[in-house]
Amino acid sequence: MARGPRFYFSLRSPYSWLAHHDLLGLYPDVADAVEWAPFWEPDPRNERALAERGEQFPYAAMSRAKHFYILQDVARLAAARGLALEWPVDREPVWEIPHLGYLVASGSGLGREYVAAAYRARWEQGRDICSRETVGQIAAELGLNPAEVAGASDDPELRARGVELLMDVCEDGAFGVPFFVHRFTRFWGVDRLPDFVAHVRSKLTPAAALPASSSAVGVGRSSDEGHAGGCG
Repeated sequence: MARGPRFYFSLRSPYSWLAHHDLLGLYPDVADAVEWAPFWEPDPRNERALAERGEQFPYAAMSRAKHFYILQDVARLAAARGLALEWPVDREPVWEIPHLGYLVASGSGLGREYVAAAYRARWEQGRDICSRETVGQIAAELGLNPAEVAGASDDPELRARGVELLMDVCEDGAFGVPFFVHRFTRFWGVDRLPDFVAHVRSKLTPAAALPASSSAVGVGRSSDEGHAGGCG
């Protein structure tokens, strides 16, 4: 069965945070219509699991120059949206901790609330969301079991589900975030969100009622050499 449109988000990424803000604030109908799919850089254990299945995670670490550019760019974009920005400091992060915690929250019907709380903690409060203490506090705020959410990365079943999600990332060619995909049509970066929205809406309403999109990209190639507001 063909899968529907998907929004690959990462709790690590400031551009995913901005895309999340725009998606919910400007396009709530599309936010409800698409699948929310987590994206994170695997730890060595999950890297081995992917390698055993013949896959390699498609994300490549950014250069120092790009990192400094992103510091400026995200500050501009956040200010334009009226968002407070507090840069977090990552010390030996393990991204399975917050992202597998999302699976617990999602299973309880609070996935979107968890994402919003995690983004707020990381990008507006500068907190370390790879800290089990922080994740447990987020869980408690949502009425979830703090130990279950904070310890999700230790659960073998959730670990296995995480590998399947990482396999989806590989198969969809999601080389950075935010990444939007529907079948063979891909969009990368917060700047491409309006085009993804038009694409999704065109599948739900008569195509003639919507403008054509010009920013789709195929697997493994970008539509231009620009930044597009994405990490990766």
